[in-house]
Amino acid sequence: MSRLKQYFELTKPGVVSLILFTALVGMLLSMRNFPTSEWVVILWGLLGIALSAGGAAAINHWADQKADKVMLRTQHRPLPSGGLKTVNVLTFAAILSILGTGILVYFVNVLTAVLTFVSLIGYAFIYTMFLKRVTPQNIVIGGLAGATPPVLGWTTVTGHVTPDALLLLAIIYVWTPPHFWALAIFRKEDYKKAHIPMLPVTHGVKFTELHIIFYTILLFIVTLFPFLTGMSGLIYLAGAVILGIRFLWMTFKLKHTRSPLLAWNTFKYSIWYLMLLFAFLLLDHYVLWGDVMPRLFSEPVV
Repeated sequence: MSRLKQYFELTKPGVVSLILFTALVGMLLSMRNFPTSEWVVILWGLLGIALSAGGAAAINHWADQKADKVMLRTQHRPLPSGGLKTVNVLTFAAILSILGTGILVYFVNVLTAVLTFVSLIGYAFIYTMFLKRVTPQNIVIGGLAGATPPVLGWTTVTGHVTPDALLLLAIIYVWTPPHFWALAIFRKEDYKKAHIPMLPVTHGVKFTELHIIFYTILLFIVTLFPFLTGMSGLIYLAGAVILGIRFLWMTFKLKHTRSPLLAWNTFKYSIWYLMLLFAFLLLDHYVLWGDVMPRLFSEPVV
């Protein structure tokens, strides 16, 4: 792997892409109409969030290098494979984090910069260095840090936090346990070898599957609140119900089917689930309630 690709891998581009997408949805949902002049602050916000998230990911690589060397799926990473040295990774993480915070302070607003920095600390240090190694509830407690991107997007545009922004945070927060525990079931032996107390390792697969079902039911309920509170309309409601039923069906099937591959498929579906759910929020916000419906009701019928 080239040196440039190794540094790129340190940023966990797949994870950062999902972070940026949910942050962008938060930005767009915070505005009544589709943005025009706001694109400048949106782009600066996305850049600052991306750099900060990449810096946190690089710190995660550094903190997890011993475990990564043991786990099959992470042995190829730059540190355990010997492609990069610790000083390279920490320097890279510091540069990204400082640049990201500086951009948010100077070009966006202080609130977004502070919330992003707190999220960075929560994920890179509190979760990765402490919670991940001491409790099987690590992802439940530490999941708050990973649920902040739509709030960061919201504050990028508005400069303040609203109940609607917190509702987006709640959706990702409740989504996180079934998402990660499905992966943990599939990679149980890896986590066991690395002495990381993920729930399937400490309490068994059956216990974890019950928790996945519980959190998926809770997720289904929480995703109804954007409609119940008037934040979204019927387009979103239909999408949320269909996606949620599919998610629930997969978790119940996982409980009654001894197949590691099904756990992997559930994990992959959870990613598509979140992306499509937020896409339905956008579709509903702009197509139904943002532009089309107001014009239909305001224009006279000829």
